[in-house]
Amino acid sequence: MNEILSKYLSAAGLEASAEKLEKYMDLVLEYNEKVNLTAIKDRDGFAVKNIIDSLSVSSADSYRKSGRIIDVGTGAGLPGIPLAVISPDKEFVLMDSLGKRVKIVNEIAAELGLGNVTAVHFRAEDMAHDEEYREKFDMCVSRAVSQLNVLAEYCLPFVKKGGYFVSYKGDSFAEEAHDAVNALKILGGKLESVDSGLMKNYGLDHALLFIKKEKQTPSKYPRKAGTPKRNPLR
Repeated sequence: MNEILSKYLSAAGLEASAEKLEKYMDLVLEYNEKVNLTAIKDRDGFAVKNIIDSLSVSSADSYRKSGRIIDVGTGAGLPGIPLAVISPDKEFVLMDSLGKRVKIVNEIAAELGLGNVTAVHFRAEDMAHDEEYREKFDMCVSRAVSQLNVLAEYCLPFVKKGGYFVSYKGDSFAEEAHDAVNALKILGGKLESVDSGLMKNYGLDHALLFIKKEKQTPSKYPRKAGTPKRNPLR
């Protein structure tokens, strides 16, 4: 068992999830030899930057109260798979625009015995206009690298009024939050809080931006594929 991960899980009272999370790391690193899933290949780095970082939202009251969660731009299943491992009572939909990654994430979920995970192949701009998914989630989480004003247009349309979009950000989080104030307002959201406490313990300037959905997102958002990134809301 990875020592860093083991210590974190013990302190968080999540020891029961240790075996599955270790197996998840093994599987991703194994698949990574064939398909590029993560640039972090050493186990200590993977434990901190992928698993512990993904789980950092789990202590939030808004997370504990959420029953249905979507992970937009899941990549290797982050943060969705680690969260699904520790929260078998919650339902997770993991979305990615690359079919090859979605296939692998579904295979990993099956190998881990996660019956609360479904990975789907979609572009957010299309999926968020599907009635099955639009404003149907208590929380949207995303570790995607897009600027916050772009990412919010992809993510907020999935969230119910009163729910949360949680964006995992690096050291530019304050600047991105400042630049996204009006975009969030247009999309029906407002930055409620920022949490950077846990990851500072591991020497990382990572933060969770908790954006509350205060009103419905206007039906024209997200705009057609490519537009949010090409012409971000200001």
